Amino acid sequence: MRAYLLVLVLAAAVTYLTTPLARRLAVATGALTPVRARDVHVVPTPRLGGLAMLAGVAVAFAVASQVPFLDPVFAGRGPWAVLGAGALVCLVGVADDVWGLDALTKLAGQVLAAGLLAWQGVQLVSLPVGGVTVGSGVTFLVLTVLAVVVTINAVNFVDGLDGLAAGVMAIGGAAFFVYTYLLTRDTSADDYSSLATLVGAALVGASLGFLPHNFNPARIFMGDSGSMLLGLLLASAAIAVTGQIDPTVVSDAQVVPAFFPLLLPVVVLLLPFTDLALAVVRRLRAGQSPFVADRMHLHHRLLDLGHSHARAVLILYLWTGVMAFGAVSLAFVPLSVGVPLWLAAIVASAALTLGPLRGRTAQRL
Repeated sequence: MRAYLLVLVLAAAVTYLTTPLARRLAVATGALTPVRARDVHVVPTPRLGGLAMLAGVAVAFAVASQVPFLDPVFAGRGPWAVLGAGALVCLVGVADDVWGLDALTKLAGQVLAAGLLAWQGVQLVSLPVGGVTVGSGVTFLVLTVLAVVVTINAVNFVDGLDGLAAGVMAIGGAAFFVYTYLLTRDTSADDYSSLATLVGAALVGASLGFLPHNFNPARIFMGDSGSMLLGLLLASAAIAVTGQIDPTVVSDAQVVPAFFPLLLPVVVLLLPFTDLALAVVRRLRAGQSPFVADRMHLHHRLLDLGHSHARAVLILYLWTGVMAFGAVSLAFVPLSVGVPLWLAAIVASAALTLGPLRGRTAQRL
């Protein structure tokens, strides 16, 4: 655990210290987010926060490679594949933050980064269905690229309020870190090192290090360089952990934990995935491109309900924590205990979310 905490702290510290440098670079290059009708910030704000996050992850990985406990992880190409793909997708985001890229060019960059990740061996290796590995090598390659691209864009969608994406990824990444660490302890009695847990620690650290600069009122945005990097890191951790489970030895009692590497990222990003799906359907029904921006995202709807900027962000943090840690608990505690507690937390979160709506209804009555 100490090695992973070192990675987390290093990623957070380096990200925090280098974010002001990224801000100055953004101002110097004109990488500023203008004030648009759909935005909630009131002054043009620098972006390029992803460069600071990339620096944090790179330094954390470099130091981790010298830690004996993590030697088995760095014996393979996995960590450097994740870092290389992360650097590539971050640079694509930098180009978009500075010059503005069209949607297809960004998509091509995302596919290229995901392909690099898979080519270097970080790809889905199994789908545990009834003790049988389902799919071929080509199928898993395609699924890997698809999973990475979808996750990247889901994180990009949630980046709409100050501190929202960084906080959501810190909370969701923490849940994934806990899950992968406990899974590694259960599946390996002698070696607790894990690429998935390493990436999860770096993800949480980079998010926490950036958050103080980004919380309302934000002094810098992460931009596409940051959101796409965080999305790739989460997808990489999820993909890496699939290799820790042998589908041929999955018993009935292990079905839920066996599927969690595939399901937990969806649960962590349930809000942005839902937002993404609703946006695509909404825009297609209106005869628009799914890439056309609007002001109907979930965070906009919370503001319209009457929540303040900070309260809307905290509510989305709450939902992320409830969904992510609730799901993780189901893998390690009896369902008879975990499910009722999870449902109670969901009901309480819904009550807090709809509070302003109830207040307005009471006033009308």
